Amino acid sequence: MVALVIAEHDHASIKAATLNTVTAALACGGEVHLLVAGHQAAAAAAQAAQISGVSKVIHADGTALAHGLAENVADQVLALAGDYSHILFAATAAGKNVAPRVAARLDVAQISDITRVDSPDTFERPIYAGNAISQVQSLDPIKVITVRGTGFDPASASGGSASVQSMDAVADSGLSSFVGAELAKSDRPELTAAKIIVSGGRALGSSEKFQEVLTPLADKLGAAIGASRAAVDAGYAPNDLQVGQTGKIVAPQLYIACGISGAIQHLAGMKDSKVIVAINKDPEAPIFSVADYGLEADLFSAVPELVQTL
Repeated sequence: MVALVIAEHDHASIKAATLNTVTAALACGGEVHLLVAGHQAAAAAAQAAQISGVSKVIHADGTALAHGLAENVADQVLALAGDYSHILFAATAAGKNVAPRVAARLDVAQISDITRVDSPDTFERPIYAGNAISQVQSLDPIKVITVRGTGFDPASASGGSASVQSMDAVADSGLSSFVGAELAKSDRPELTAAKIIVSGGRALGSSEKFQEVLTPLADKLGAAIGASRAAVDAGYAPNDLQVGQTGKIVAPQLYIACGISGAIQHLAGMKDSKVIVAINKDPEAPIFSVADYGLEADLFSAVPELVQTL
């Protein structure tokens, strides 16, 4: 058996989610190959070759792959698919965009969001917002899988010595085109890769208070800032900061929840955090049921006091 991991990258470097996906691929047994599909992405391919456990890197370089359009990336994966027993994607926005197209074209069932590999054909994945774990067995000849990064430790980014093999890039499918991108730039760590996250909920009351209360604490800790869906829906924070079932799944070393009640959808996105601290004035808030440390207090006084203490 040979597994193919579809690397996520910015053409210059490999993104962290790929390392977790490699670990899942190794658990499937057999060799692991990595596909780097992009444009002028030789640096990313060279970095991919250093990942521990990867035996071969396949580098497809062409203008059709410059913007990661799902239709073109899917075509590139399909050009290789027949050689592999498992095809794995990170369960990120990019992975979730491409994987279903590949599975449909191969006429196989996609196995989504796995958190454990029990055997080469049997996997575990959370259902009902993480309240139950489903064991899924697939008899398909090719398993198309998306991997929840929080379920697997990252593979070492160094120590490997994979060969790099070039292949022809697919032609543009013509089904979509790149119009433009509006990228939010921040000096803070990326939310899904951050070791510390400070999150705020609807209790903050406004976007001004959201920034005023949480930013000093995040600055002190070198943390990323997250938000509950209620805070995002209320306009206190942008959508890309949302943590939860319909947002980003995170598992930092430290997660500080400020004014977040702990709806089940939010807990599904952060309950795997190593240490959870909750600050809420409602003693019945569900967030306290998963918190390692709980502070029953008004966040508007507690958070500034914490900042001063730090």
